[in-house]
Amino acid sequence: MDKDHAVVDDTETPLISIEALGELSKLVVPRVRGFIQTVVDVATAGDPEASISLLVLALSDVLNAGAHLGATTDIIPPKRFEPDLGDDLDLDPLREALSRLFEGLDTYPEVIDPVVGPELGAAEISSDFASIIESLTHGLHHYDSGHEIEALWWWQYSYIASWGERASAVLRVLQLILMHLRLDIPDDVAQAATFDALFGDEN
Repeated sequence: MDKDHAVVDDTETPLISIEALGELSKLVVPRVRGFIQTVVDVATAGDPEASISLLVLALSDVLNAGAHLGATTDIIPPKRFEPDLGDDLDLDPLREALSRLFEGLDTYPEVIDPVVGPELGAAEISSDFASIIESLTHGLHHYDSGHEIEALWWWQYSYIASWGERASAVLRVLQLILMHLRLDIPDDVAQAATFDALFGDEN
């Protein structure tokens, strides 16, 4: 076995160097851990105003990692099966806490697949975050068990198949909420702020 390359059993598949995989891990793992911790902290704190900005930052950060994974040659684990990682993580408490945090805003309409057609569906901010964390945590279990290639493979696959799309969708929703919070202000307040900005130094 070539020690400088990941083991694959498909000679047609380009090999990825161990060095490249290591660099990818250094980029992805801290962002995965940071995202999970931020979402847990936000759900625990229960402060809607501060939460939106924190979640926008966390989503942008983990999507940056996902973009690197998506742009990388397909990662093929040496063994074509997943080891038993134990019981699934119970995400219901997190989902419920986020649902309370975004009460009145949690459910939003979306175009299910704009590439295929304009069919509308419903999604939930709380469920999106729970789904993203479920995928990221699954890969983290691989990584923390010493299976780096399996972790990167899972994060790459699930980014393309699921969590990347959900993260992009909920990021747009949170950005729009932030826009409304910052810009939807009464006309008289906006006019006063504009006047102060233009002429404040003259008074």
